[in-house]
Amino acid sequence: MNIILITGGPSAEREVSIASSKSIVKALRDLGHDVKVVDPINGDEMVSEEEIFKTGVKKESPSLELLDEIHESSNKKILDCINSEIFDNTDLAFLGVHGKFGEDGKLQTILELRGIKYTGSNVFSSALAMDKDISKIILTSAGIKTPDWIILNRNSSKLDLSAISESILNSIGYPCVVKPNDEGSTVGLSIVQPDVEDVQLGKSIELAFSYSDKVLVEKFIKGRELTVPVIGDEAYPIVEIRPKGGFYDYEHKYTKGMTEYFCPADIPQEIEKKAKEDALLAHRILGCSVYSRIDFILDEKNELHCLEVNTLPGMTETSLVPKSAAAKGMSFNQLIERLIELSLQKF
Repeated sequence: MNIILITGGPSAEREVSIASSKSIVKALRDLGHDVKVVDPINGDEMVSEEEIFKTGVKKESPSLELLDEIHESSNKKILDCINSEIFDNTDLAFLGVHGKFGEDGKLQTILELRGIKYTGSNVFSSALAMDKDISKIILTSAGIKTPDWIILNRNSSKLDLSAISESILNSIGYPCVVKPNDEGSTVGLSIVQPDVEDVQLGKSIELAFSYSDKVLVEKFIKGRELTVPVIGDEAYPIVEIRPKGGFYDYEHKYTKGMTEYFCPADIPQEIEKKAKEDALLAHRILGCSVYSRIDFILDEKNELHCLEVNTLPGMTETSLVPKSAAAKGMSFNQLIERLIELSLQKF
């Protein structure tokens, strides 16, 4: 097949996207597909694969200055790219992008308007899952436990720090997690501790607002981090994530040796069953298709709390979906071929 691998993009996760795509392109070619690698922020100019892939994942997420520079010129260039001859005679677009634009339904919308098939979930389910506030409301309505939260809007007249702190104390308490409502890879995320909230809270909210107009303040749940990939309509082996010091932040996610992974996770059978049931329900109720990854915290009372649903989970060498697939006896190449098969069935 003629496949275009879309990578990079204008989000804070563009470096992770490029790292994922390095693994994906090799698998696609090993499987016999004719592949072009495209970063849509380059517009209708066909930039060489070597130039696109020269970027590596750094220990910190991209600077806001770099993202602002990319955003200033990206929208028209992205439209020019998808509408150009580059995408002529394309059988499938494999989405190697993550974060805003790639994972929130915008890219899916443009591809559908151009009549190009693509991997992963559709426009609506991508948008739902990317909006943490809306997805948590839907998950809660389905009986899936998720940490209590409050929402802050940039344009609200109630963005008074003392009032926000009082609201946190009265509803979710400290410590709490402050994060952008529509980012991934822990970009812009902070944990505010009770002994220093006066210092940390304002800075954490400011950081989160630098990435989004809507900020989620969530109850911090202490416990074990678990994730459940769903491929097709099947929950795959659960992965436990154990960061070495600190929490599972951007640096721990994308730096070799800073996190340990255990798959299948060593958890009681009834918890495994419950996690897989909740993951499948979350996947279905948000309308996801092809694949997703659902993240949980297992607290000290052995209760599961769903954190979020990822519709385009990472595919780097340290990523979680490939680890889970391997535990099921599926090679990386087989995983990629399965995602292609499922995506084509969707259209």
